[in-house]
Amino acid sequence: MTSGDDAVAAAAARAEATRGRNLPQFDDLPIPVDTANLREGENLNDACLALLPLVGVWRGEGEVNYPTIEGPRRIAQQLTIAHDGRPFLFHEARAWLLDDEGNVIRAAAREVGWWRPQADDTIELLLAHNTGIVEVFYGKPRNQTSWELGTDAVVRTSTAKEVTGAQRLYGLVNNGDLGYVEERAMVGEPMQPHVSLYLKRVVG
Repeated sequence: MTSGDDAVAAAAARAEATRGRNLPQFDDLPIPVDTANLREGENLNDACLALLPLVGVWRGEGEVNYPTIEGPRRIAQQLTIAHDGRPFLFHEARAWLLDDEGNVIRAAAREVGWWRPQADDTIELLLAHNTGIVEVFYGKPRNQTSWELGTDAVVRTSTAKEVTGAQRLYGLVNNGDLGYVEERAMVGEPMQPHVSLYLKRVVG
């Protein structure tokens, strides 16, 4: 098979386990519910087509490191990217720290926000973090399966640590898994690698 045939075959194999799953829902809302499964719910808005491969629930592991922490530390994350038919995507990420054997130590970072694609291919990503940070990212697709963004504005509460900027890269790898890396400038340190994750689709 060609590499394209391999990718289609791999997607079909993954779908055997993920196609029947979606987000838990209340079935009595008078408006469309969020869906992370493109086979269910509202049709994806045309404005979001450049982000279509991201829609789903992803789960996996990676590491977090920075000069201000003892690391690198092993982490896991679940990333949900869903939609309700309107021209934006919902984003939620939950992470947890792992020990060397893969056991959960404790809950870690959380973030929630919105992907807002624009007509000129610009992507706005608004994220609020449980640590008191709110970030506005701008970026563009690098190609059909990767997206790069950097902060335009960072706002923090009086109790949050200093964060001055961040850069993110999301991309499909290995015939459909999701790779994610983030660089961050904070607490007096220059922009440098902070998080890397390898996620597999569990919904969609």
